Amino acid sequence: MDECCKKPVVTRLRRIEGQVRGVAAMVENGRYCIDILTQVQAVKAALGKVEDELLKNHAAHCVEEAISDGNETAQRQKFNELVELFGRYRA
Repeated sequence: MDECCKKPVVTRLRRIEGQVRGVAAMVENGRYCIDILTQVQAVKAALGKVEDELLKNHAAHCVEEAISDGNETAQRQKFNELVELFGRYRA
């Protein structure tokens, strides 16, 4: 991962960590289900933004490097890694 991208991603993840602790507290305190579900959706959206940033970084650095090097094997490998990853967790 590119050094310039690490800090913002870690900051987002720390914020999400706090959100998840908050959701756990809501469950422990018996809060209304819809309120808990609303927060769960917010956590999922925040994780989606982290995923987007990581994907952009991967494309801008790892994939771009494989393309600029002209290494067809590396290009296929980078592409297949993404296909396999997203295929594994498809709903």
